[in-house]
Amino acid sequence: MLYKLWRSFIKEILLLKRDIGGIVIIFVMPLLLIVTITLIQDSTFKNLEGSKIPIIFIDNDKSEVSKNIKKELENNKTFQLLTNFNEKSAQNAVFSGEYQMAIVIPENLTKDLNSNIENKVQKIVSSFGLETDSTATQKTVSKAKDIHLYFDPATNSGFKSSVMNSVNKMVFEIENKKIYKSFQDQLGTTENLEENKNLISFKEITPKKGDAEVLPNSVQHNVPAWTLFAIFFIVVPLSINLVKEKSQGTSVRVRVSPTPYFIHILGKTFTYLIICIIQFLLMVAVGIYLFPYMDLPAFDVSGKMFQLIVVTLFAGLAAIGFGVLLGTIADTQEQSAPFGATSVVVLAAIGGIWVPVFLMPEFMQHVAKFSPMNWGLNAYYDIILRNSGIGNIGKELALLFAFYIAMVAISIFYERKQNAV
Repeated sequence: MLYKLWRSFIKEILLLKRDIGGIVIIFVMPLLLIVTITLIQDSTFKNLEGSKIPIIFIDNDKSEVSKNIKKELENNKTFQLLTNFNEKSAQNAVFSGEYQMAIVIPENLTKDLNSNIENKVQKIVSSFGLETDSTATQKTVSKAKDIHLYFDPATNSGFKSSVMNSVNKMVFEIENKKIYKSFQDQLGTTENLEENKNLISFKEITPKKGDAEVLPNSVQHNVPAWTLFAIFFIVVPLSINLVKEKSQGTSVRVRVSPTPYFIHILGKTFTYLIICIIQFLLMVAVGIYLFPYMDLPAFDVSGKMFQLIVVTLFAGLAAIGFGVLLGTIADTQEQSAPFGATSVVVLAAIGGIWVPVFLMPEFMQHVAKFSPMNWGLNAYYDIILRNSGIGNIGKELALLFAFYIAMVAISIFYERKQNAV
């Protein structure tokens, strides 16, 4: 039995040696993909940190509130303010795509804000039976002012929300300070306004390794994700080889030989598992040794290599099972190759390789739970980012192995049914 398994393994190696294009797809393309995607994502991240987005700022108020807003925007590391526009020219420049956004502060914003706040504070103080300035209460309440925000129609909705939240926060803080100051004036207190800071603040607690904080980076996300994509891409050459065996008559000789069909499948499994391990090691090597020369963070696998290899083996089994099923069902290479490539891309999209699962619609988040790529990706992330052990990823490993068994079982059943006499 072992000899038959060995001969089946050798047969698969010979098939791969004759298919140079398949070897290129299996090893070279994933390496190019991981380098390209990681460089793009990391450079985008650095650009957001290191450069400023030019935005148009028009100050029609030219008073305290508008100056405070302008000061906050200038202190922000994200924006570069452009002031040589009027509202009409700013609107044209933004809507034509020349600039991403414009902020227009209306006239008399400070004056009307002060007037409204004073009136409201006086009413509140008067309700407590305290004396107020009778002349001040005669002021008319001004209509609320709108700060106009213009966005390029092609601007990302996330960027819009971020900017609007920042502007709202600035205005809210300015209003609060003015309200507090107005109460001080009405009540005659002399407490220093600068001493009244927020009573509640936010502090992010991050995992630590020793005394150093462990901060996730683009490499830690991309290496496991695209390693998994590369592993599942073996579906293409594996299914093509199975179709070739049927068209060239090899499968007929396998069926009439005394070797059970499952030995044939096991031979393919061991062959492509070795390929999966080589793919994984190449990806890790790129992350550890090549990325630092590209000004990217090095991929840290210290103390995690064994667990990562275990995940790779189980992910490889799932990919091999899917490839075997596809190659068994397909009748021609024209069926197996495009369907295999497309299905891998779909599984990657559903599984969270392209877009994080939490950003998907609720229905798609439920669908993602049925993607073997999602199981493998969660297992990789648990080890790399959450410092989990083998015991913590047992569910994902069991699902990947069950997927392999199910795919192979369906393949054997289909093959026997098709060739039953």
